[in-house]
Amino acid sequence: MQLRYRKQAAAAGVAVVALTLTLGACSSSGTSAPSGGSSGGTSSPTGGAASVSGTLNGSGSTFQLTFQQAAIQAFKAVQPNLTVNYGGGGSGKGRTDLASGTVNFAGSDSTVPSKEASNFTGKTVLYFPVVIGPITMSYNLSGVSNLKLDATVIAGLFDGKIKTWNDPAIKALNSGVSLPSTPVTIAVRSDSSGTTANFSNFLVEAAGSAWTLGTSSTIKWPSTARAGNGNGGVAQIVKSTPGAIGYVDYADAKASGLTFASVKNKAGDFIAPSTASATAAAQNTTVKPDLTFSCIWAPGTQSYPITYQSWDLVIQAQSSTSTVANLKAYLGYLLGDGQKLLPSLNYAPLPSNIQQMAQAQLSKIGSGS
Repeated sequence: MQLRYRKQAAAAGVAVVALTLTLGACSSSGTSAPSGGSSGGTSSPTGGAASVSGTLNGSGSTFQLTFQQAAIQAFKAVQPNLTVNYGGGGSGKGRTDLASGTVNFAGSDSTVPSKEASNFTGKTVLYFPVVIGPITMSYNLSGVSNLKLDATVIAGLFDGKIKTWNDPAIKALNSGVSLPSTPVTIAVRSDSSGTTANFSNFLVEAAGSAWTLGTSSTIKWPSTARAGNGNGGVAQIVKSTPGAIGYVDYADAKASGLTFASVKNKAGDFIAPSTASATAAAQNTTVKPDLTFSCIWAPGTQSYPITYQSWDLVIQAQSSTSTVANLKAYLGYLLGDGQKLLPSLNYAPLPSNIQQMAQAQLSKIGSGS
């Protein structure tokens, strides 16, 4: 799976390198906004103002992985003496690694769950949102290219109640579509995952009593489910299994050449996942003072209803001034010029209001307890 990600990042390499050269010639405050709503902010740190050196380690969200790999490559041209490493493993692993001090930052697609709060006793966690994207309902049905689904049907598929693709509930949403009697195979995550947490949260919010499995980073799925590690693992199951459906982030679904459904949103419209429909959802969400928010089931006629966000988590109080400087440099890059990498990687940039709030919060790193 790691090889696939490396190839994916390498495929974006030409664009990344070209963009890096452009970014080195100008500040983000003087450049145009990337498509998708990010303005670049009034002050967009790139880490180029002062030289930093050393090593930063991060782990966690596989949703972020391709972006992190591309950003690390581009950032190296800005700060050649700072080495940044990022491993996947899922949001749960990232939070565990951060709590234990194994890494300097953790990629997480969900906030710290209450059951993990004790791991951070005495520590203040800062949330820096870095990327927005849709969770696709990717499926493998020969001859079916324009599938429509709603939350109730998705709940029925993933709790095992809907067993074949020609089920009346699916047919009712897809008039005129020839649906086969192929058995349904659900593809899910095997690891503790923010994608799972956000997908299941969508079902809690949108399906109501039709969904009984709750929301968490891990779910007790039906015994017939097939589980894969990371978004890439789920994508591979869907791609290789006729009749499969899985929840896969948009970037991985596109990279794997998967077909995905349009999903009925809160306004009652069937919306396809895209960077534009993810941005629409993010623009309609409410951001809390600690920069936590949820784009799931956001209002708006153009909002894709299973849009999620991913943060880089850091401990506020750092013991080393060099680590403080390094974190500010790299996170500043992700929140500034790094945002311009996102559209070509099939992610959505942060809306400008969220981007500016996150940039302002960089000053908190190294202060407090």
